[in-house]
Amino acid sequence: MPNSVPEIRLAGFSGSPGVCIGQAYIIEKKGLDVIEKYHIQPEARYKEVNRLKKAVRKAKEELQHLIASTSTQVRDHVYILEAHMAMFKDKMLYTQAITAIEKEGLNAEWAVKKVSESVKSIFREIPDPYLRERADDITHVSELILHNLVCAEPVKISSIDKRVILVARDLSPAETLQIQLDKVKGFVTDGGGRASHASIIAKSLQIPSVLGCGDAMRLIQSDDIIIVDGINGLVIIHPSDRTLETYERLRSRYEKHKASVNRNAHLPAATNDHVTIRTKANIERPEEIVQVRDYGGDGIGLFRTEFMYIEGAGFPSECELFERYREIAEFMSPNPVTFRTLDINGDKIVPGANIQPEENPALGLRGIRFCLKRQNYFMDQIKAILRASAYGDIRILFPMISSMEEVLESKKLLAEAKDSLAKEGAKFNPDMPVGIMIEVPSAVILADELAKEVDFFSIGTNDLIQYALAIDRGNPQVAYLYDAMHPAILRMLKMVVDVCKKHNIEVCMCGEMAGEIQNLPLVLGLGMDELSINPPFIPEIKNIIRAVSQKETRAFVEEALKLTTSEQVYDLVQERYGHLFRLENA
Repeated sequence: MPNSVPEIRLAGFSGSPGVCIGQAYIIEKKGLDVIEKYHIQPEARYKEVNRLKKAVRKAKEELQHLIASTSTQVRDHVYILEAHMAMFKDKMLYTQAITAIEKEGLNAEWAVKKVSESVKSIFREIPDPYLRERADDITHVSELILHNLVCAEPVKISSIDKRVILVARDLSPAETLQIQLDKVKGFVTDGGGRASHASIIAKSLQIPSVLGCGDAMRLIQSDDIIIVDGINGLVIIHPSDRTLETYERLRSRYEKHKASVNRNAHLPAATNDHVTIRTKANIERPEEIVQVRDYGGDGIGLFRTEFMYIEGAGFPSECELFERYREIAEFMSPNPVTFRTLDINGDKIVPGANIQPEENPALGLRGIRFCLKRQNYFMDQIKAILRASAYGDIRILFPMISSMEEVLESKKLLAEAKDSLAKEGAKFNPDMPVGIMIEVPSAVILADELAKEVDFFSIGTNDLIQYALAIDRGNPQVAYLYDAMHPAILRMLKMVVDVCKKHNIEVCMCGEMAGEIQNLPLVLGLGMDELSINPPFIPEIKNIIRAVSQKETRAFVEEALKLTTSEQVYDLVQERYGHLFRLENA
């Protein structure tokens, strides 16, 4: 009997690849939709402050219990909850909420809501998409407190007792970490981003997810049959019999394909004409090193050092940084680790930096500009990285380079750090390789000169595409224009790689472009020596590399460089290499 309910297709983006089919289970967070605002008389404000402190204390106890009971499958991600534990006492959130009660007479619920909105707006101005996603951490911590203030019933995903697909406006790390694989097939959210914790945890659990759907909670009811196509970022509600058959076949093929790819993750990534491409990982915490090894990474091509600054009470000392960096160097040895120096923009995320807010942070005091302005902090980090170089194959990478002056000044400080450590008798590698990020157009134009000063280039395609095409991919009005296959981008990349070959220095691509399989024929044909990507993508990228010839991709790129539109480039990629992605497009 034909299904009388029309099939609905809802587009989002892939949080984690895979396909699942099943009944929807709606996650509703009751009690937080409407927060009441009222005034507290001066004589009663100390009681209101105590009410807030009690709610924070209870939220911490609940989170501590969750940390202790987290399953071994997701134990590597407990650090997210531990970071949330620290945020309960953060000055930006906790102290300011208390101040709002004491000074403005706000009730505790409204004080938490007001302060969290203010802090989130600061995070959302951060250019880096990963850091921008951390605004969600403020939301999750605030909700934990508000749950206890309004005595709302907390969401308990761990108590779900049937095989379902979760549908929610958003899932916090505390909620996502409760997922039990024998009960939850996958999940769909209206919000969230590719760099959200929910997406990261879903990849670790290897369950399909589609995020950013926008309308799933309105269109889907509990027990509706839905399909989560995490390969193409699609949710299908009330699928027809024909659609169900198609997706059952796709699911089966995907599972077989994934098992095969993962079995070969530790094999070298060598093209079929025997050119090995080093495939490394982008990470930001030591806890992720296990993933790098599990997924067959050849090292760490980009260690983002920002998080030790963001999560602490201020700028860490040289010794604190050194202990962390040494730990990473020793864990990864003999494989190399590239530390990118601090890439932030002032006190918007680091307590105690005291820098004025900027109207346009993407073009403001960020990356190397910030470090050269605050050389005392920069020197602490450089010396810590140098000292760690005595314990492994360590490289240093300077971000957001836009001029020769920035390279020369950074190298001058590096030389001063070496002199200082030598006088102290500290051990370090005096020949530690030095690289720069190529992520703004001026660095591409100056590449021929910059290459004379460093040992390697690392191309950050996320920012390079954003700055070259003048596109804010976080802006939904123009995000569709963000395009790695834009002919201008391909020509810029070719310029950079040609310069590296001329000067005999290594070139790595560490942006998201390197982790998307449809870009790989172009990336390989351009002549990258190594790729650095998120750990879960490594097995699939290695698999594609083994299936192509570098000689053929080089000839292919020459053809692509003659084209004038992104659509032409895309069509050419599909014509020549579409068979490699056919499973994804079935």
